[in-house]
Amino acid sequence: MPSFDVVSEIDTHELANAIDQTNREISNRFDFKGTNAKVEEKDCVLTMIGPAEFQIKQMVDILHSKFSKRGIDIGCLEYDKVEESIHECRQKITVRQGLDKDLARKLVKLIKTTKLKVQSSIQGDQVRINGKKRDDLQDAIAFLKEQDLGLPLQYTNFRD
Repeated sequence: MPSFDVVSEIDTHELANAIDQTNREISNRFDFKGTNAKVEEKDCVLTMIGPAEFQIKQMVDILHSKFSKRGIDIGCLEYDKVEESIHECRQKITVRQGLDKDLARKLVKLIKTTKLKVQSSIQGDQVRINGKKRDDLQDAIAFLKEQDLGLPLQYTNFRD
């Protein structure tokens, strides 16, 4: 019975490369010379550190360009507010991975409304979709690509 999995994952190696390239560009730019501006990453939480809020915004733009060059969808980023102190500003950016329970339920409900002859089930942080025909599964993928769910989805483990 053909099946595939719907997941939301990010290549952590590419994430580390994009952060390294961002830090390298920040250290080379003239408007950041002499500042402690940098991007730190720990457990898929990025911390932007800069002297002022407008420079944090510039750093976010640099990060977006590096993510897009590396093939990482910026839709997986969740931004916190910019925290200002006397000498520096910080902004935390969470890199979301995996499907949370609410989004997985929403996916299952959306699949059921399509009236396609497929079954969907939640398996941890992914959704498995089974069907008798390959065409039904491809229709399900096309339907999910049209939906705006706020998180980039990948379709893996397609088995015939």
